[in-house]
Amino acid sequence: MFKEVSRKNAVHIMLVYTGGCNGCDIEVVNAVLSPFYDLEQYKVILTWNPREADILAVTGPVTRKIAPALKEIYDAIPEPKLVAAVGACAVNGGPYCNLGGDLGSSDQLLGGVDKVIPVDAKLPGCPPRPEDIIQAVASVIPILAGME
Repeated sequence: MFKEVSRKNAVHIMLVYTGGCNGCDIEVVNAVLSPFYDLEQYKVILTWNPREADILAVTGPVTRKIAPALKEIYDAIPEPKLVAAVGACAVNGGPYCNLGGDLGSSDQLLGGVDKVIPVDAKLPGCPPRPEDIIQAVASVIPILAGME
């Protein structure tokens, strides 16, 4: 019972980093945890447990090595669940998809998150601004609350 009440009264965001420069992770943490934006006062909480998460925020391009773990995390999140691809790398692979030649990187990158799991919200930018992340979270709250 406690779990159901907690999920109805707060939005839990789980952040998964799949590669890249780490800039989008910093912006997500700034948007949620920093005193300037302070989303925790509105009960938007960052979690590291997929069984508590409502929104899965994925940053970075998806590699072949991380894809199975990303799918496993997605499957562990209870319904209703939403996925946000945060940043250019998560949306379409960003600048990392153009690597190739002797580096051999292009065959290891799958590209955006939607190549592995369904994506509900795409936040382009390198990195996206905290205000855009907050707006995306606010736009999906009605879906989580069952209003849409």
